[in-house]
Amino acid sequence: MIRGIIFDLDGVLVSTDEMHYQAWKRLARELGITGFAREDNRRQRGVSRMASLEIVLEKSDRIYTEAEKAALAERKNNYYLELLEDMDDSAVLAGVKEVLRELKERGLLLAVGSASKNAPVILEKTGLLPYLDKVSCGLDTTKSKPDPEVFLIAAKKLSLPPEECLVVEDSAAGIEAAAAGNMKSLGVGPFYEALGADYAAADLKGVACWDSILR
Repeated sequence: MIRGIIFDLDGVLVSTDEMHYQAWKRLARELGITGFAREDNRRQRGVSRMASLEIVLEKSDRIYTEAEKAALAERKNNYYLELLEDMDDSAVLAGVKEVLRELKERGLLLAVGSASKNAPVILEKTGLLPYLDKVSCGLDTTKSKPDPEVFLIAAKKLSLPPEECLVVEDSAAGIEAAAAGNMKSLGVGPFYEALGADYAAADLKGVACWDSILR
C-alpha cells in the first residue's frame, strides 16, 4: 500500500524548463558554443547541475578543469536565479494544487525529490511549500539520478520504507531511479508514454485512477 508520494519538481509540479534552457544557452553562448539546442536541454531533464554542464561542454573543444567546471556551473545558476526573481504561482502546472490538496485529504504524506538545489526557493515562490511534508533536493545529495539517493532520502524524511512510496517523474532517469530505490513510479509530462513507469498520465490532473495506484 502506498502511504507517501515523492514528486520531482521541474516538469511535474512547476514549469521552469524554459528558464533552465535560457540560462544554459546563455552560458554556452559565452563559451563560444553555438550548437546547444532544445534537444540537448531535454537530455538535462532530471540530472544534476554538474551532469547538465557536461552535456553543454560536449560541444566544446576545450578541456576544463574541475575548478573551472564548478565556476561555470555556479555562473549558470546565477543566471537561473536572476530568472527566478520574477517567479510566482503562475509557474505551477495546471491542477497541481488541487491534486496535492486531494492527496493530503486522503491522508498521504507528500514530499519533493528533486536534483535542484534551488527547490526550496522555487517551492516558496510558487506557494507549494505548505502542501508538502518534506523536501529532498540537491542540497541533501551527492549522487544524481538515475541513482535513487534523492528519493531514498525523501522516504527517510517521511519515515516510510521505500516500498510504501510512489515517485512521480517526467524523466527517464527519474523513473530508473525510482525502480532502483524499490519504489513504484508514475510517469507524467510530454514523454510520459515512453518513460517505462509503472503508471502513466499526461499530467497530474489527468490521473483518473489514484485508487488503483495507491492500493
